[in-house]
Amino acid sequence: MIRAEPMKHKFVDAFPERLESGVLYVALDFATMSHLCACGCGTEVVTPLSPLDWRLTFDGVTITINPSIGNWSLPCRSHYVIKQGLIHWAGDWSDEQIAEGRRRDLLAKRQKQAPSSSPNPIPAPATRRGILRRLRNWLKKFSAYSIVG
Repeated sequence: MIRAEPMKHKFVDAFPERLESGVLYVALDFATMSHLCACGCGTEVVTPLSPLDWRLTFDGVTITINPSIGNWSLPCRSHYVIKQGLIHWAGDWSDEQIAEGRRRDLLAKRQKQAPSSSPNPIPAPATRRGILRRLRNWLKKFSAYSIVG
């Protein structure tokens, strides 16, 4: 059985010039996360946060990211899930599986972004930013107690 590896997190206003290995940086104002590839190759991985891309769950202590992170464009082709602050390795995908996954993602995005055809339209970016800013400010209250970061 493969042992899960820890992944710390830091909520930041901007990404640092040099990322630290084993740290997931979360910039809520930009709805974006960044980290060095978990395989150790040193490549920076940037993931957008949105209902159509990746979702972050913060339980007050740890972070979970959904869906998995598949670095198919990188030479390492690493594939993993970050769940409750731990990296769980997932299997490699074939080129056909990658193409099908990308096709499904694109189709889902097109369907959810159709103007007025969706009963639950995606909020405008300004609205999302307001919600993210409030969440970031709420999380900062706890930083003095070392719950985040």
